[in-house]
Amino acid sequence: MTITPRIGGISYLNVRPLVYGIEDQVGYSEPSRLADLMYRKQFDVGIAPIAEVLLHDQYDVLDGIAIAARGAVRSVFLTHRVPIEKIRRVAVTPASRTSVWLLRVLLKFGYHIEPEFYPRPPGAKLSEHEAMLLIGDEAIWYAARNGKQWFWDLGAAWVELTGLPFVFAAWAFQRDAEKQELAALLRSAKANGLAHIEQIVQDATEASPEFLRDYYSKCVWYDLGDAEKQGIRRFQQYLKQMGLVSGSHDIRYVN
Repeated sequence: MTITPRIGGISYLNVRPLVYGIEDQVGYSEPSRLADLMYRKQFDVGIAPIAEVLLHDQYDVLDGIAIAARGAVRSVFLTHRVPIEKIRRVAVTPASRTSVWLLRVLLKFGYHIEPEFYPRPPGAKLSEHEAMLLIGDEAIWYAARNGKQWFWDLGAAWVELTGLPFVFAAWAFQRDAEKQELAALLRSAKANGLAHIEQIVQDATEASPEFLRDYYSKCVWYDLGDAEKQGIRRFQQYLKQMGLVSGSHDIRYVN
């Protein structure tokens, strides 16, 4: 009897090139929900937020594939009405622990401030808050309609602070999962996705083709190499200094 693997994904534009051709085999959630399901072992493998990988030492990470940024990512940013150094309170999305932690790190080590973070209500407007964290397709939608005034891209800010790429997510296996065939499936999906970017662009309705071509070619980085691993280690060090993670386990990478 063949057992169908349980694959967890995130229903954002930046994930589509990694699940091209296997979309129907993937169960989708928002990042924080997927992290919870991965922790409870509801999936054999998932495109896990990097915060989950750093928080719980129960995963093996597939080498070579990531959702990363080497500069402005354009889908994770802080929009604010006051200068960053004067921010006292930030409304943050409950959908992503990784982006919230990244923002905490950038404010702490880049601006030496630790403002209060609180949940951002649905449909919140910037006029009602000093600053708001936006991620994923919602961030892309917001930027397209509100421009880039008072717009702080966290991918660019991380690279400016560290000189390293930032990894938002990677394929994480449960330790006891059968990895060989799954790894081959995921590598094939990535190769197919990158070869069919124009088809992905044409099929998408969330943003203009012009934006998406630029987004996929310049903003999102899908490789996980030495520089990305160094970025993960640096993020882990910052999180430990801030007490957001208790340990600093070594991440196990598998081919």
